[in-house]
Amino acid sequence: MAISPFDTLLQKIETRAARAGIIGLGYVGLPLAMAVARSGFAVTGFDIDPGKMVALDARRSYIDAVSDEALSAEIDAGRFKATTDFAGLGECDVVIICVPTPLTKHRDPDLSFVEATSRSIAAHLRPGQLVVLESTTYPGTTDDVVKVILEGTGLKSRSDFFVGFSPEREDPGNQHYHTATIPKVVAGDGPEALALMKAFYGAAVSSVVPVSSNATAEAVKLTENIFRSVNIALVNELKTVYAAMGIDVWEVIDAAKTKPFGYMPFYPGPGLGGHCIPIDPFYLTWKSREYELPTRFIELAGEINSAMPRYVVGKLAEALDIRAGKALSRSKVLVLGLAYKKNVADIRESPSLRLIEIIEERGGHADYHDPFVAEIPPTREYQALKGRKSVPLTPDTIAGYDAVLVATDHDRVDYAAIAKSAALIVDTRNVFNRLGLSADHVIKA
Repeated sequence: MAISPFDTLLQKIETRAARAGIIGLGYVGLPLAMAVARSGFAVTGFDIDPGKMVALDARRSYIDAVSDEALSAEIDAGRFKATTDFAGLGECDVVIICVPTPLTKHRDPDLSFVEATSRSIAAHLRPGQLVVLESTTYPGTTDDVVKVILEGTGLKSRSDFFVGFSPEREDPGNQHYHTATIPKVVAGDGPEALALMKAFYGAAVSSVVPVSSNATAEAVKLTENIFRSVNIALVNELKTVYAAMGIDVWEVIDAAKTKPFGYMPFYPGPGLGGHCIPIDPFYLTWKSREYELPTRFIELAGEINSAMPRYVVGKLAEALDIRAGKALSRSKVLVLGLAYKKNVADIRESPSLRLIEIIEERGGHADYHDPFVAEIPPTREYQALKGRKSVPLTPDTIAGYDAVLVATDHDRVDYAAIAKSAALIVDTRNVFNRLGLSADHVIKA
């Protein structure tokens, strides 16, 4: 009696004989590849960027969560290799999609990377493979887009091949959790696909959390990020209201968080950044239109957070006018921090880029300093900023600006030196107060 594709694949996974193919070796894919390789699977990484191949061939990691030593260890053990040749997908038993899912200019989902990747997989699809989507998206994408493209080959999900979804949960810069220690939500198209998902991810991470369907798993990821987006919008709005009343929102939050129940602290900032929170909520608002259901709460949160960079520049202009008697249009501003969060080099969707753009739209001049980002790389929306370099942070440099605008509170910055040399500081992160460096020339925004 012939062994079914399911039984064959399950046995390969349980004995670590399966080869995993991970498409997209970025902030999600490369750490995942290392976790899977460390668990004993052979892993092939696929990416269309030849620059990444050059780095990986040189055993040089371009992701903070993966050290050069960790990368070299898996290469030396023969458990990891990388290529731009997608023909190798046919050799892989488990294929995981970790590609970008951005928004269009009109905030509609851009699934072009997912669709193109699915077509590449379809070109090499064979019986006995598990195909997993990890890219964040709206409920229904795995079954209605990925599975449909794969079934266009004539092979059928649940019998010939298997499809699952497991949302990525990477948190760049987090020193307490990494890919293998973060619980992994898993789902599959049918019970056999779910069983394969549990077996595969259960071998690579500390715990798995199975849910009933791919759409449910897709909704889990959106819910996690919508939760953060809405709560950050709330404190951003409170910041503007309390500022008008002469109340310090950070003092309010610090006092409120002493309540041992019913409250969770979130903190305001200059806007939202990263690959998740500024984007993911709009995947649900877009999908909800299909059901003629409004998502006013989510969209309002997005509007509030999107308005923060302009609010901050408004506070900057006001501070320059009142404190220095100078218009923003005649001012030089040093933006401190280009990354979207502290202690990382990740500038995806960073509000700092928007801050620089708005300052210069209003006639001012903006430079930046970031100890993690030496030069602004190419970006989709801020092409005019490409190639600008981080300025050195010396007393003379600091004194040469009319204002320092703190956008990211990296630990690797001498804030005492800034407090001493800067003529005016606009602090969106409350870092000077936290460090006991409050002064008359430090304005919170």
